[in-house]
Amino acid sequence: MKEEKEEKEEEEKEEEEKEEEKEEEEKEEKEEEEKEEEKEEEEKEEKEEKEKEEKEEEEKEEKEEEEKEEKEEEEKEEKEEEEKEEKEEE
Repeated sequence: MKEEKEEKEEEEKEEEEKEEEKEEEEKEEKEEEEKEEEKEEEEKEEKEEKEKEEKEEEEKEEKEEEEKEEKEEEEKEEKEEEEKEEKEEE
């Protein structure tokens, strides 16, 4: 009778240990997953930041190009104006 009781207690103890082990594993898995998600989130943010910067750089360059063209156009018109005036003076 006593042995049976001990055996039962031993079995319960083993079951408990198995359960704890399982819980530990699940906990670790969950932490791993969260780390992975965090990493992905960070990479996504970095990518978006980079794209944003590239877009801003591109817009800046376009703007500079436009301004340059406008300036050249103005200079061209001024030059033509001057030439016209010079011709009239002659």
